[in-house]
Amino acid sequence: MNIFQSIFSPFKVAFLAFDKKVEGGISFFVRHYGKSRFMVAMSKKAQYLGIEKLWYKGPKAFVYFFIFYLLRDTILYILLPIFFARIATN
Repeated sequence: MNIFQSIFSPFKVAFLAFDKKVEGGISFFVRHYGKSRFMVAMSKKAQYLGIEKLWYKGPKAFVYFFIFYLLRDTILYILLPIFFARIATN
């Protein structure tokens, strides 16, 4: 057993126990930062159905999915970097 594994093992066990109590909410957030469960489910459907079939299956859900991703990605990848660049240069 690695020395790091033996040191962090109790913390990992405690974290996993707490995560289980909150129904996996923490590990879900770490894996899918900024995505809701709906967005993850729709993303999986888009992968195996394809965008066109997903649209025909439910246009309203597809539009919500697209808007959520558009807003999330705009904030994460465009607005936040611009904001931090302005802070860093002033």
